[in-house]
Amino acid sequence: MESTKESDLVTAVLMYAMRCLAEGDHAALHNMKFGPREIEALREMNLSDLYRIESLRAHCLDIALNRQVYWPMIEHLRAQRESEETLHSLIAADAPHEMLLILFGLNARDYSRLRRTLSVSPSVGRPPEADEESSHRLWEVWSKKFDGESTGLLAPADYLALHRETGVPMRAIWNLTQRWTQYGNLTGESDDDAAQAGGNG
Repeated sequence: MESTKESDLVTAVLMYAMRCLAEGDHAALHNMKFGPREIEALREMNLSDLYRIESLRAHCLDIALNRQVYWPMIEHLRAQRESEETLHSLIAADAPHEMLLILFGLNARDYSRLRRTLSVSPSVGRPPEADEESSHRLWEVWSKKFDGESTGLLAPADYLALHRETGVPMRAIWNLTQRWTQYGNLTGESDDDAAQAGGNG
């Protein structure tokens, strides 16, 4: 017999109640308004009884939405979803493992697995370097987003924005912005430019 949505709901709740009973969580049962008689009947239920519920087309439950719990849960799920989407976008853009380890705590195994899942080609050789024009363009955009924090880290979504606005490869973006933060180079000059300017001074 095909189950109904009502029977599916009752089965799910009763299975939850049976687990609460097995784990001794009487507070949860009390919150669901299970009294002594209902709990005793619950003790007698078995798997066959749960299958028999499939014939029900009504349910014995009083369902109410707790908005104070619902909306924080939805916001948490939304934030997790957006974070995961950003992570996948960064991996698809060939972000280095060091970057994602620092930003997301992503270990090497999961990094490799996600790269395979997203069909990102393995990196071979040294990461591509940005030319002088690209470096200056990157610095101009990065310096507007950089708030002077000692870590020099931006939000993950900001790195994607840098990549899309400048066209600079993600690995080069990470290397350059880390270098600028570490050495305090806030002029956008490459190392060669800075050395030449110092010689002329």
